[in-house]
Amino acid sequence: MVARELGLGSRLSDRAAELVPADELERLARNRNVLAALLEASLAALYLERGFEPIAGPIVAAFDGRITYALTTHVDHKTELQEALARQGRQVAYTVLEVEGPPHDRTFTCAAVIDGEELGVGTGRSKKAAEQAAARQAFDRLAAAA
Repeated sequence: MVARELGLGSRLSDRAAELVPADELERLARNRNVLAALLEASLAALYLERGFEPIAGPIVAAFDGRITYALTTHVDHKTELQEALARQGRQVAYTVLEVEGPPHDRTFTCAAVIDGEELGVGTGRSKKAAEQAAARQAFDRLAAAA
């Protein structure tokens, strides 16, 4: 998102127009992974050329909206649980406990298993939703035990 906001895709198109076929260049200029790599490389080059102090403010300003969003919005229970466990050198695994209903109307029940113990169980209309619910329950249980 930041790379798009900074117009790095169009800058890539402008700089590489003579080197890359137009259709390939257009695809690359819209590709999230390419834009992320380009932004990362640009930040590294700025750091190496200017040092930390001169670039810190503009970089924080460029990422300010994303930083605020990350601090104020809970997006992904599975990621939150995984990051909390990684800090402790632990891991989580998810298992499907039950699948109910016809193919067009399924309900999944999944468990979040940590150190061999089922710490969260969740239900959802997709396996992903059930895993998210299980992760939330496991994270809440871990937080309450801490």
